[in-house]
Amino acid sequence: MESVSITVNGERREAPGARPHTTLLNWLRDQGLTGCKEGCAEGECGACAVLVARPDGEEGTRWESVNACLVLLPAMSGGEVVTAEGLGTPQHLHPVQRELAVRGGSQCGYCTPGFVTSMAAEYYRPGRQSGEHRAPNGFDIHALSGNLCRCTGYRPIQDAAHALGTPPEEDVLAARRALPAPALPALHLSGPGGDFRRPGTLEQALEVLAQSPDAKVLAGGTDWGVEVNLRHARAGLTVAVDALPELRELIWSPDSVEIGAGLNLSEIERRLAGRVPLLAEWFPQFASRLIRNSATLGGNLGTASPIGDSPPVLLALNASLRLASRGGEREVPLADYFTGYRQTVRRPGELIRSVKIPLPLAPVAAFHKIAKRRFDDISSVAVAFALDLDGDVVREVRIGLGGVAATPLRARATEEALTGQPWTEATVRAAARTLRGEGTPLDDHRASAAYRAAMLEQALLKFYFAGQEQGVGA
Repeated sequence: MESVSITVNGERREAPGARPHTTLLNWLRDQGLTGCKEGCAEGECGACAVLVARPDGEEGTRWESVNACLVLLPAMSGGEVVTAEGLGTPQHLHPVQRELAVRGGSQCGYCTPGFVTSMAAEYYRPGRQSGEHRAPNGFDIHALSGNLCRCTGYRPIQDAAHALGTPPEEDVLAARRALPAPALPALHLSGPGGDFRRPGTLEQALEVLAQSPDAKVLAGGTDWGVEVNLRHARAGLTVAVDALPELRELIWSPDSVEIGAGLNLSEIERRLAGRVPLLAEWFPQFASRLIRNSATLGGNLGTASPIGDSPPVLLALNASLRLASRGGEREVPLADYFTGYRQTVRRPGELIRSVKIPLPLAPVAAFHKIAKRRFDDISSVAVAFALDLDGDVVREVRIGLGGVAATPLRARATEEALTGQPWTEATVRAAARTLRGEGTPLDDHRASAAYRAAMLEQALLKFYFAGQEQGVGA
């Protein structure tokens, strides 16, 4: 394909002259679908949320909400989108729209279309009424965690969510779930400001990157979209890899679980189904559902940010990365991957193919995120623990840290202080003082260096005492 074409609210729409850095949000508004709003342009407010049709892993479709402000228009070519206008009309409201209206869930209305689409994604979630959430109708209120409202105080919005029943038989979007999601075709788009390519295979992608090693590799776009919107960044060539089958595998073997770098975090969460407890604890603390429906491990690790939340967890899990290039593949321990501030051992033309976690897993693990907001915020400090005891003696411990140095890192000195020692309060308090001195924390607008150091010490103590309540080491 050399032109962009998207199904919007059931109607195929062409986008002649589409530019590589135009966002889905701006294009939709140009189409007259102004329910989508721009509030923050960085994926934190949810005013721009839309539904997209994604594969459910079983030859059907799953409706997921995403931030349209972070999605580049060419990245959606061949895809299917539903906006708030496509859910219902003033004469025939969708159940979500009706409940929000009658329960006072909308005041100024700016955020309402985003709430509608995020709520609709949860409304159509398979198995919603199976009872895994506290609400009687099974509604996971955290599905709305990426949507902000200044007016209502949230209570009427929550009331609307908890009043929803099941989709009726005649519901078109519910029936759509039984059909396959659209496959995103290969695309080569040239336009003012750069080129956009979606290769059809990993081999093709690696060939493109070998020829253009400075190309911007795009998966979920939750980081690059912010750069495009707020810093007006532009890439000469953008290469989309999120639909490559080779990057969308999740493979269990007797000695490891390998997670494709192109799977979004929500997909990984569903497919792991709690079988990696440390990741299960971490997922809800990574931004919002809107972001997790797009963000990938490959993207989070590819940016090499020292405050990315996945590196501390994966370091504690002793993960390694499978890097692929036209010349072949190699495996690199994550502990050796970061070399400096936003610098890694990844060579020009190399792509993160997957993340490999060795098995068996440490039986005791935890993730502590210290931030100004519990959800949807950047960590001031992130700490992940993985502990294996032999009776009450520490056989092995791994501690991953984020936000306290120019790179994510393992707390090697603390690990050494604990290994082979009894898992007692005295041992842990001594090791916590060591942990306080790990890294090189700085003062910035999120936290002071002294605060970060104090939080490192407290994190280990919290981990120990929480474990004591659960009988760990008893």
